[in-house]
Amino acid sequence: MTFEALQQQRECILLECISGSRAYNLQLPTSDTDIKGIFILPQPELYGMTYTPQVANQSNDEVYFEIKRFLELLEKNNPNILELLNTSTDNQLFRHPLMNLVKPADFLSRLCLDTFAGYANTQMKKAKGLNKKINQSYPETRKDVLEFCYVVAGGRSVSLKDWLRENKLQQEDCGLAAIDHFRDVYALYHTSQFGAGVAFKGVFSGADANEVQLSAVPKGQDPLAIMQFNKDGYTVYCKDFAAYWEWVALRNEARYEHNRELGNDYDSKHMMHTFRLLTMAEEIALYKEVRVHRADREFLLRIRNGEFSYDTLMEMAAQKLDHMKQLYAVSDLPEHPDPALAEALLISIREEYYVPKKQ
Repeated sequence: MTFEALQQQRECILLECISGSRAYNLQLPTSDTDIKGIFILPQPELYGMTYTPQVANQSNDEVYFEIKRFLELLEKNNPNILELLNTSTDNQLFRHPLMNLVKPADFLSRLCLDTFAGYANTQMKKAKGLNKKINQSYPETRKDVLEFCYVVAGGRSVSLKDWLRENKLQQEDCGLAAIDHFRDVYALYHTSQFGAGVAFKGVFSGADANEVQLSAVPKGQDPLAIMQFNKDGYTVYCKDFAAYWEWVALRNEARYEHNRELGNDYDSKHMMHTFRLLTMAEEIALYKEVRVHRADREFLLRIRNGEFSYDTLMEMAAQKLDHMKQLYAVSDLPEHPDPALAEALLISIREEYYVPKKQ
């Protein structure tokens, strides 16, 4: 089964809903329309050698879960799946009668404390990640190995680039030899120390190099300098450099500009969803229901519009987490859903779908 094949076999769809901001009542004029749904594999595919747990379109804003995968995630109290099951009727584009067998209240449990809090924590990390990236910047050209090399001179460490410049030397004419028992420390030689015919590889091979390189050095000469390559620092730098430019390439420019215009140093949309998730978890403990359509739209959009500082939001989130824990500590929700129920439902739904009862 593929997304395209499912669209050609729409009789396999059991539930199809508008999801995301429009389901949450948090849409803006520029909001996209996301779709989530549930499907059941055609019987020949179910009996075949492969199983398709979910399908999605190329942009991943239309996602459908196979009924078995849906029930597996529902049993784990996955927030996205609980939201899908509890989507309000005005946002349900299609609902097969078999979905009436799945009662939302049968699957709510104390696991929601961890799953909703976990998703909220992920949103906070994403907001914090943007906080970090907004306040850092990397030029388009990556630093090379030479920027992380140092020599000992006059009882102190000196940048190798500065040392070479001061001594009017080129790195291409230098050769390195490893020093036993000294990690990332090398003896540095220069061709001027040797007669004609001696050539070295240089300290590194070029801008794309991730390591220094060794040369064959004739014996009988003391090194011109002792050099250390800060390999750990270079590795961290390269990782951060790559992550930054990947973020630049993939970031939602409209959201980024929105946050810049607000003067925010965090992603306000991620923080909005943090509070949505935390409040939904509180409501599950209090009312034993998942309220997808948000009555607190005004407050959540205030967060989206950047009316709170990052530190204030983090403090508010910590208070809500504490409150959640108190609510679940006294809740009479079961520890977890009954796995036998999910299995029984799966069997019933497949039997009813594949072998309809004769009238």
